Amino acid sequence: MKIAIDVSQIVYGTGVSVYTRKLVENLLAIDKEDEFILFGGSLRRFQELKAFGAKVFPIPPKVGDFIWNRLHILPIEYLVGKIDIFHSSDWTQPPSKSFKVTTVHDLAPLKFPKSVHPEIVAVHKRRLKWVKKEIDRVIAPSTQTKKDLIDYGVSEDRIRVIYEASVNPPADLKRVEEVKKKYQVGQVKYLLSVGITPTKNTERIIKAFDLAGGGEKLKLVLVGRPVNVKIKERRGVRLLGAVSDNELAALYTGAEALVYPSLYEGFGIPVLDAFACGCPVVTSNFSSMPEVAGGAAVLVDPYSVSSIAEGIKKALGSRKGLIEKGLRRVKDFSWEKTAKETLKVYSEQH
Repeated sequence: MKIAIDVSQIVYGTGVSVYTRKLVENLLAIDKEDEFILFGGSLRRFQELKAFGAKVFPIPPKVGDFIWNRLHILPIEYLVGKIDIFHSSDWTQPPSKSFKVTTVHDLAPLKFPKSVHPEIVAVHKRRLKWVKKEIDRVIAPSTQTKKDLIDYGVSEDRIRVIYEASVNPPADLKRVEEVKKKYQVGQVKYLLSVGITPTKNTERIIKAFDLAGGGEKLKLVLVGRPVNVKIKERRGVRLLGAVSDNELAALYTGAEALVYPSLYEGFGIPVLDAFACGCPVVTSNFSSMPEVAGGAAVLVDPYSVSSIAEGIKKALGSRKGLIEKGLRRVKDFSWEKTAKETLKVYSEQH
């Protein structure tokens, strides 16, 4: 079979980027019979796409949205030739005569429209219209996302749940100390929070940190660039900005716990990354988080500062047991398994 995959998203450094890269790498490693055609649209980031082995077309995101989501013209075969299967990205939905597969990672822009730019909301609405109308199989990373898709009108019989996996292996102690020194974290114990957005619940995390006794003997380290949230550094709170995957692994490994009471996740890779690095996790008691955590994390009410604070205290008091549970839980997931289950979806063409 000829399988075309839109890999445009690998250049953006997001969870979708991680998924796309890991899925394709594992598909190519285990499937030697089918022909894979990787392609992407970009004007400024074409070198990164080429380095990944993709054909690059001079189609920036806005143009792709206009052609494929608004007008819905120019079948993808016009660019890649005749194919049997087309796996589209999460941004555009070109028409195609092939068996059409897409992955919907979450519906955050539609469920929390005030947390992102209005144009992003509009793009996802336009694309979802064609997903509902034309896509043969929709891959969701959790049963929570499957439920959301059904709520938004996607037929249940077309949805397949395929879990994702962790990305960051644990760092050695030398690397942990190097990264702590680089970012001036110091030798004080710290909690880690990944992502600074309204849905990542950063403001409540800071309040819960204070309530749990954070300060001189326990810091809060925030990773990521603030998006629609105004956060300032103060005593006990360090704002690191964006860090590399390697540095993030070191921060997980050195942390007392990951505090991740997100208001919504399609999956929640940071939970598994923390588990893999031997880092206890405090996360939300709804959305996809309990499904991913599988009883290996401290679950809290993300809308309650006191609940988050109590969760932090509980995690700090039972680190050994939580670390052991997390290391066992993360073994249930692998990108190889993700790829194999995706190939099963492709085989439903017959």
